Amino acid sequence: QVQLVESGGGLVQPGGSLRLSCAASGFTFSHSTMSWYRQAPGKEREMVATTTSTGTGGYTNYAASVKGRFTVSRDNAKNTGYLQMNRLGPEDTAVYYCNAVILGKNYWGKGTLVTVSS
Repeated sequence: QVQLVESGGGLVQPGGSLRLSCAASGFTFSHSTMSWYRQAPGKEREMVATTTSTGTGGYTNYAASVKGRFTVSRDNAKNTGYLQMNRLGPEDTAVYYCNAVILGKNYWGKGTLVTVSS
């Protein structure tokens, strides 16, 4: 079955960096569009970054609020996606979720908490 497992979250000081990982299994990872979403307390879930499948060009897209600070990438050989987050601020505090779209269906991980605080 499809599984997405996020890791790498934690507490970081403002200005710091974190790298999140999303380990995928149960499907052909290279064929999927993979995205990172986040949900802050009291807010709706929002898309942070997306990378399309290798077969469609591996394009990336970012929310305006993270462009230039976050980088999404994938290692298809390891069935793993990544989100490198730099220059983190308190506004980036949220639960971060990995998402994969497979044959038009959305799959989600359980999320990893990122807290940016001094």
